Amino acid sequence: MTASAPRPRIDTSQAHPARVYDWLLGGKDNYPVDEAVGAQLPPEARDAARQNREFMHRAAAWLATQGMDQFLDVGTGIPTAPNLHQIVQRTVPSAKVVYTDNDPIVLRHAEALLVSTPEGATDYIQADVRDPKAILEHARTILDFDRPIALSLIALMHFISDEQDPYDIVSTLVDALPSGSHLVLSHASSDIFPELSDQVTAEYAKGGIKLGFRTRDGVARFLEGLEPVEPGLVTAPEWFRDEDAPEPEASGIYAVVARKP
Repeated sequence: MTASAPRPRIDTSQAHPARVYDWLLGGKDNYPVDEAVGAQLPPEARDAARQNREFMHRAAAWLATQGMDQFLDVGTGIPTAPNLHQIVQRTVPSAKVVYTDNDPIVLRHAEALLVSTPEGATDYIQADVRDPKAILEHARTILDFDRPIALSLIALMHFISDEQDPYDIVSTLVDALPSGSHLVLSHASSDIFPELSDQVTAEYAKGGIKLGFRTRDGVARFLEGLEPVEPGLVTAPEWFRDEDAPEPEASGIYAVVARKP
C-alpha cells in the first residue's frame, strides 16, 4: 500500500509506539491514549527518544558521505524534521528512500516524506516489520537490490518480542540486501539501567504495548554475519564518525552501524 492507496482507519482507543514516540519528542500528532502512556514514563524516556533521533542523523549523514544512495527505513514513525531523506539528499541529491510504518497516522503524513529532490526519489508503504517479505516486495519497485542499500531499524526491534521471531525478521531483511549494504540499528537495553527498563516496560504494557528490551548480547545477535563499523555496538551518544563527538550523557539505548560483507 502506497500513499495513494485507501487510507485505513486510525485506532485511537489503544496507544501506538509511533504516536507515543511522537509525544516523547514533543510532537502534536498523538492522542490522549498515547499521552497517557508517555506521561507515566520516566524522564529518561524523552532523552532516549532524542538520542535515537540524533544517532539516526549522524549515521545517515555518514553513510551519505560514503556514497550510499539507497535507504530502506522500516518503522519510520511520524515525520520529524529533518527526516532521513532530507539528511542524505543534502549530500547525495539523487538518493532514493523508501519509508515503512504500520501506523495509519504516518500514512496521513506521507506527503511530507515524499518531497524528494528532483534528482532523487522517496516512497512510502503502509506495512508491518513482522511481514518483511511484503516490505521487500514493495522496496524492489523503487530500490535497486543489485547495489548497496542502507537498512534503518531505529528504535523498532524492541517492540518485537522474542515470540515474534525478531532475529528471523532482521535476517530476512538483511539477507535480501547485496554486499556492501549496511544495517543501522538502535535498540533499548535491558541491562544498562535494569530498573528503568522494567518501569518503562510496565508502563507500555498498561497501554497494551509489549516491549522486548534486550541485553547487549541480545542486540549483538542481530549483527550475525555483519561487520560493525567503528566504534561498534555502543550507546547512542557514543556513536559518531567524522563529526565532533556528542556531549557525553547516560543512555539506555544501544546503537550500531554494520556492513554486510
